[in-house]
Amino acid sequence: MFSRGRRVLGLAAKSLWLHKLRSLLTALGMVLGVGSVVAMLAIGEGASRDAQQQYLRLGSRNVIVKSVKPPESSGASTARTWVIAYGLDLEDRDSVIETVPHVARLVARRDIPMDLWNGGKKVTGSVFGTEPAYRDVTNLVVTRGRFLTDEDMRTQKNVCVIGAAVADELFPAADPLAGAVRVGGDYYAVVGVVARRGTAPASGAGASGEEDTAVFVPLTAALERFSPLIQVRSSGSRTNERVVLHQLVMEVGDVEHVPAAASALRSLLGKRHPKQDVRITVPLELLEEAARTKRLFTLILASIAGISLLVGGVGIMNIMLANVTERTREIGVRRALGARRRDIVGQFLAETLLLSGVGGALGIGLGVALPALITKFTDMATVVTIPSLVLAFGVSAGVGIVFGLYPASRAADLDPVEALRHA
Repeated sequence: MFSRGRRVLGLAAKSLWLHKLRSLLTALGMVLGVGSVVAMLAIGEGASRDAQQQYLRLGSRNVIVKSVKPPESSGASTARTWVIAYGLDLEDRDSVIETVPHVARLVARRDIPMDLWNGGKKVTGSVFGTEPAYRDVTNLVVTRGRFLTDEDMRTQKNVCVIGAAVADELFPAADPLAGAVRVGGDYYAVVGVVARRGTAPASGAGASGEEDTAVFVPLTAALERFSPLIQVRSSGSRTNERVVLHQLVMEVGDVEHVPAAASALRSLLGKRHPKQDVRITVPLELLEEAARTKRLFTLILASIAGISLLVGGVGIMNIMLANVTERTREIGVRRALGARRRDIVGQFLAETLLLSGVGGALGIGLGVALPALITKFTDMATVVTIPSLVLAFGVSAGVGIVFGLYPASRAADLDPVEALRHA
């Protein structure tokens, strides 16, 4: 059986080799089809994983609340208001702890836009007043030194942990842990440096690399030393905004309790903030939405790429029908010498499978190379997975069989006598 199959494949290869250019152009359709399937699935998988990693960075057990300027604050009527008060305060924090179920930890953050100095070097960034647990609930990585401690909170020490961009700009050739950062008229001794966060979804903690250009100080010190009034300049006007807390990160004890806790939090803050001056982000919901988007995106990309495979299959059918017409006399001779109908079908199917198989293999190579080039030249994340390679090759082989059956059956149905008479 094995030797017979090898002989059939050998005959198929010889037949295709007689028309090298035609066979190459036919296989090219499968190469492009399989390559586009693999490349598009790699792009979709890369985009999906990148989004999921960003949301996972926020914490799947976290619920994030941010202070936002209410919609009515941007109207002309507020231009005459000297101070716009909105957002979270300490009473909100206490109410969440007392009311919302399944809360394991609740961490507050206060943001103060400030220029950060070290000698003559300056970074335009922010001071984040926060608590020691902030590192754990937001997955901050301390690369040097330590993060804030309960002792820092209790004593309101002038210590800070700096972001990666602050460390690079203010201490390019010096040890940050041996220096201090000046904020206004106060100096804060550097006790730690956190890893670069890059960009994250704008609705969550660490959005848009904000933590990279920030210094973290004890929340108690920030509440004591910095006014809740923030002066905002825009279009030649000046507005004072009063915000006590800019962010609360609520960590839920178990991921299965996140929906219930988020629902209770929305109900509580909806009553306490009828002006809609807070925004609630649930990373778990974003992850689920990203998964749904991935499935839809993958389906669309696979459908588009599948059209290329179908075009390649039509090309194979066209060539094989032409082969049947050209080789009518050969088929008649084989049938006259005793070849059975299934032998003819097998011969033409072998040629079809050889075309689609070689095209699929080359297409996989193209599909692996294209995402690598895309990542290299565009910095777009791409991920080639084994299932996508198996799927693309399997579909190419299936297309070869489906589109090769009709030409093979037509060849086998030829009448031997009429075939021998064919010029």
